[in-house]
Amino acid sequence: MSGEVRMEGIGPPMSNADTESVNRFERLRIKGFRRLADVDFNLRPLTVLIGANGVGKTSLLDVLTLMARSAQGGLNATMTEYSGLGAILTYGRTEELTVGISMTVREHNPLGYLLRIRPQRSAYVIEEESLSQQRRPAPPPFKHIDSHGADVKYFEVDQGRLVRPNWEHNPLETSLSQVPKMFREPEDFRRRLASSTFYHALNVEPRSPVRLPQPMQPAFLPGKNGEELVSCLFYLREAERARFEAIEDALRAAFPRFDRLEFPPVAAGTLALAWRETEFSKPLYMHQLSEGTLRFLWLATLLQSPGLTALTLIDEPEVSLHPEFLALLADLLREASHRTQVVVATHSDRLIRFLKPSEVGVMDVEEDGTATLKWADTLDLAEWMNDYTLDELWSNGRLGARS
Repeated sequence: MSGEVRMEGIGPPMSNADTESVNRFERLRIKGFRRLADVDFNLRPLTVLIGANGVGKTSLLDVLTLMARSAQGGLNATMTEYSGLGAILTYGRTEELTVGISMTVREHNPLGYLLRIRPQRSAYVIEEESLSQQRRPAPPPFKHIDSHGADVKYFEVDQGRLVRPNWEHNPLETSLSQVPKMFREPEDFRRRLASSTFYHALNVEPRSPVRLPQPMQPAFLPGKNGEELVSCLFYLREAERARFEAIEDALRAAFPRFDRLEFPPVAAGTLALAWRETEFSKPLYMHQLSEGTLRFLWLATLLQSPGLTALTLIDEPEVSLHPEFLALLADLLREASHRTQVVVATHSDRLIRFLKPSEVGVMDVEEDGTATLKWADTLDLAEWMNDYTLDELWSNGRLGARS
């Protein structure tokens, strides 16, 4: 099975016309993860996954999260969270998990990463791992990492060849996570993959972090649970005014009565957030805002944040949002995709109305129960779209991915 998936040498050298895709992840291969028995899919700047419950949308986000955590040195901990490798393999149909992803590199062929893991008693073994790049007109590719079980090798620049590590190598963690920082290209790939962040629906319960005062400190992201939302907004107002004004403009478009945000201190070094409306002399505070208001504020801040990572993964961003907000959300996602790759899983047919077929990935299930994934713009929709919107095609089954 080791010969079935290879990520090296994908595509020709990039031209100047391709500069927008520099340092972006592209080809994603998954074999043996839950319903994703065999998926080969090209990520785009904005990828919005649609499909019925249980077709594998969140699983695809989980695979990318698994790869990110493995690049951080957290593969073993993540496998424990998933109840072991056996619990995530494709329903007893496979004996190993294979994942691969490639990343574009300016004026060169992409870097291709492959990781193949199989169960071993109550744990697992990393059967194969490689980070490679096609640098010559013909194979074999240049390899930065070439690991097969206990035989682990890195390309040593000074020696000009693959060598075994001279440090204690942890066999339960990936070679990528243990690559020396002086190895520039593999370290850049590792750093970008490791930075990928998965955002679930924001917790807005009464005592949730987003509703509480927060410390006055620099924050480049609002936090997965909104624990730094106030800090991030205050930082943007003081240091990156254009981003802060863009957030307030989005809020005014969504909430006609909204006037401005303020940051009254509540204790030494601690700020609250005050929401001002035109009709009221007194502001609303975070604990008084509705669930939909808080979630839209958090999403708008996240998607304008200067700290966005290489991959931003968002599950069901439409939760609690009024349908009229979804056009604004689509614009925010599209604008953010110029600064990060955004991968979204959604059940909202209304959100799809405001997207282009080139931004929508259609997930469905075959008769054998395994998932398929295709771009909407590769389907034969041209004539249908003369009479129907994209969400109507989803609702009537022309896209597949029935909700």
